[in-house]
Parts: sequence; C-alpha cells; structure tokens
Amino acid sequence: MSYPVNFQVDYPEKLSHGMVLVKALFGWLYVGIPHGIALWLYGIAVGVVLFIAFWAILFTGKFPRGMFDFVVGYQRWTNNVTAYMCFMRDEYPPFSGSE
Repeated sequence: MSYPVNFQVDYPEKLSHGMVLVKALFGWLYVGIPHGIALWLYGIAVGVVLFIAFWAILFTGKFPRGMFDFVVGYQRWTNNVTAYMCFMRDEYPPFSGSE
C-alpha cells in the first residue's frame, strides 16, 4: 500500500556542537517566536480547511487536492521546526511548507 505522505529525517554526518548550546539557550527566541507565531496562524487556517474538507469528503468521498497540499505543507513546516529544535538538524528551518 502506498501512502500519500512519507516522513523521513536524514541523519546528518556531523552536527555542530556549538549550535547545540545556542539552540538550547536561545532557540525559543530566534526559532520559537517567529516560527511559533507563523505556525499558530497557519494552524488556525488548517483547522478551518480541515473543517471544510470534512464536509467535502463526506459528500464527494475525496479529499480536495489543494486542501490536502495545504495541510501537508503545515505538517512539513512543523516537522522541520521540531527536528531543528530537537537537535536533529543544523539547518535553520525554512518559513514554508516546501520540502
């Protein structure tokens, strides 16, 4: 069975030891605040889209592709921020849901 979304975090060859300290002390400031505000607003929009998608799925039997991509973009962005804040990646997460 093929799943419409796959989750994979590539294990980096090397992580910066200095960035661990910076992320641990100041991560909430330079990642948590800007990404948190943007993701909070995006999350509200995703909630509205999911409510509308529920009715679309109920009557058509299909998840509209645009709505699906919007929700997946939110999940990608959230997972990128989470991976960065959990010391799994050194690359600063992008402000988008793209790969």
